[in-house]
Amino acid sequence: MIIRDRPSGFRLFLLLRGSVMPRILPSLIVNTLVATLVTLTHGDLFDLKITLTTIPFSLIGLPIAIFLGFRNNAAYDRFWEGRKLWGELVHKSRSLSRQCQSLISYPEPAAASRGLADVRVRMIYRAIAFAHALRHHLRDCRSDAELKGLLLASEWQQISKSSNKPDFLMLKMGLDLQQCLKERRIDACLASGIDATLSSMTAAAAACERIKSTPIPFSYTLLLHRTAYIYCFLLPFGLVDSIGFMTPFVVAIVAYTFFGLDALGDEIEEPFGLESNDLPLDAICRTIEINLRESLDDECVPPQLEVVDFCLT
Repeated sequence: MIIRDRPSGFRLFLLLRGSVMPRILPSLIVNTLVATLVTLTHGDLFDLKITLTTIPFSLIGLPIAIFLGFRNNAAYDRFWEGRKLWGELVHKSRSLSRQCQSLISYPEPAAASRGLADVRVRMIYRAIAFAHALRHHLRDCRSDAELKGLLLASEWQQISKSSNKPDFLMLKMGLDLQQCLKERRIDACLASGIDATLSSMTAAAAACERIKSTPIPFSYTLLLHRTAYIYCFLLPFGLVDSIGFMTPFVVAIVAYTFFGLDALGDEIEEPFGLESNDLPLDAICRTIEINLRESLDDECVPPQLEVVDFCLT
């Protein structure tokens, strides 16, 4: 995610970090060169004069703009829902830590020094592991090494074979809660509150999986993509007779807008990736880890992730 002050004045036109310009630049250059060639030949293709008026472009341009805006709204809804789900995960992780420490009865207070043999510490560390595992699950990368210090040795060996590590961790959470009930360390009515928190975390993970596995229909994206490109590459033929040498400049501005909106929709449609405008899942997971380790008086609290080159991952 790009984190920076809003630019003003001439700086606005010079920024590339976080812009879609690098992504659309090849298409924009080709489109501008085509417009320049059409201007130099005044719309003549060999001995054939291609005559177009601005009327069809006026009729097509407005619907394209409306549908591009609609698609980008749909893509941003996915981005914003993903951010809300991770915000919910931060809240529920903190709540789980508080519930484990205040509702599960032990003679001594929960502390990281007691190690994973204490079920409270084990569940809180497992909540940290759950956040990291979910992040890697959504990004299709491995997380075994990052989870090793947060789990029992037996759990770490088992989780390396699991296809859905967040779900595996929640199953272990449920078994630990069941064991607390059997040992009468918690009343059943209080255990239901912890179980509700675990269910909320599982629901957030499932909703993130839904967003990841259900993209905007490809046929809709393809139709807009094709139409925008056809419109921009034919536009010089409709403008050259009316505005002459200004045709490449006007075409470049229109193409930048349409190509940029198309590329922006593609970028934020999948909010859990590693591109500049995707959600900062690394930073969110680090926040969860810091909060939960501090709640246990852990000495190994990592620092907050810093913004690097205006980007927070």
